[in-house]
Amino acid sequence: MSVTIRPLTGAEIGAALGDLAQLRITVFAAYPYLYDGDAAYEAEYLAEYAAAADAVLVAAFDGSRIVGAATAAPMIHQKAEFREPFAARGLDVDRLFYFGESVLLPEYRGQGIGHAFFDHREAQARACGANAACFAAVIRPENHPARPQGYAPHDAFWTKRGYAVVPGLVTELAWKEHGEADESLKAMQYWLRTWA
Repeated sequence: MSVTIRPLTGAEIGAALGDLAQLRITVFAAYPYLYDGDAAYEAEYLAEYAAAADAVLVAAFDGSRIVGAATAAPMIHQKAEFREPFAARGLDVDRLFYFGESVLLPEYRGQGIGHAFFDHREAQARACGANAACFAAVIRPENHPARPQGYAPHDAFWTKRGYAVVPGLVTELAWKEHGEADESLKAMQYWLRTWA
């Protein structure tokens, strides 16, 4: 497969939001997110993201088709529930970048695209004066009934990239998962990387 990866900014982000929404609905339907995708939720969430100053969307293209994407923006532009755990600990969010979703269709995995997504997002963070980057991953129990046999979390990959769990630094985000009648809050664990 011939995949090209490039960062999109400004108006280019807006043009790619429909593809990103579909990727989020498709990829996050699987464990561990189990997201029961909603187009209206996606439109609102992604419009807010696209409006953030210095936001970047890193897209993986197979020809003209977007098959994967990853987002990042300054933490100061994120929802209060994302910022508050840092503020509560006295951590400065002014020089912190938040990495949102990283979604890639299964048939394109294992080719280094995930590393490229991190490379581009970290480059954007540094270019904007950030000295740290973080993301949040859903917390699921080991015995979750929907956990597939042989499931391997991305912890080793994230650790290799220089990110580490910050014990106790947790937020909550609501979404509707398959089998739920309505949205419910899910605990999200922060991972953080700092650089000089």
